[in-house]
Amino acid sequence: MSLPYGQDIPLDTLLSVAIDAARQAGAVLVECTRTGFRIEHKQIINLVTDADHQAEQRIIDIIHDAFPTHPVLAEERGQTEQPPSRYKWVIDPLDGTTNFAHGFPAYCVSIGVECDGRGIIGVVYDPTRDELFTAKIGHGAYLNGVPISVSTTDHLDRALLVTGFAYDIRETPNNNLNHFVRFALKVQGLRRTGTAALDLCYVATGRFDGFWEVTLNPWDMAAGVVILREAGGLVTDFKGAPHSIYRRELVASNGPIHQAMLDLLQEDATPS
Repeated sequence: MSLPYGQDIPLDTLLSVAIDAARQAGAVLVECTRTGFRIEHKQIINLVTDADHQAEQRIIDIIHDAFPTHPVLAEERGQTEQPPSRYKWVIDPLDGTTNFAHGFPAYCVSIGVECDGRGIIGVVYDPTRDELFTAKIGHGAYLNGVPISVSTTDHLDRALLVTGFAYDIRETPNNNLNHFVRFALKVQGLRRTGTAALDLCYVATGRFDGFWEVTLNPWDMAAGVVILREAGGLVTDFKGAPHSIYRRELVASNGPIHQAMLDLLQEDATPS
């Protein structure tokens, strides 16, 4: 099924493989919640389970069965060694591992596809709610096949925002706590779900109005950013410059509140 280097692959073909991989990985996660799983610690509060590894292997097997030459950048094993390709798959088999390990039903499978360094496919699957978020560049974003779009909220005091904290929050001064406090005093509500991929999708579907975080990895963002943009949302860095999944900070919003979010993030953290 693989195509020669340089030849375009139809977006629908890529999307179909990504959906299949996400659903199968989600089934692995659900089965692990029934049969049990082992937990290991990468760091004191950074977990990994054998469910992560099993779901990741399932995704990689499906991708390489369809596209043997495509490299895969995955959370647990890094990037696979493949011949040169215009395409790269960026995957998180279990975004929200800590939630999963505690039985808190907020986690998902995230699969993004890049072509020539640009995100073109996004698939995020929440197996606990059977919610499948999908997007292909230039064709809009969908939740279970129904088109989605961002909210129209235009003031922070009417906005529901979401954020997250890095696993090294105890060791680094760049821990997002100062931003959290400032936003908490300005917005209608502020949440922390523990899964960046779902946060981006929830902004895309209007459940949240905005999302920011200071320390993310490519697999946290690759799929969700495509979905959010296709839903009409805006994604930048903290200064409003173009966003890259290979830089760690992100500001995502419905658009109307974006500048207000940027202004607040750039405020001096020291009280006047």
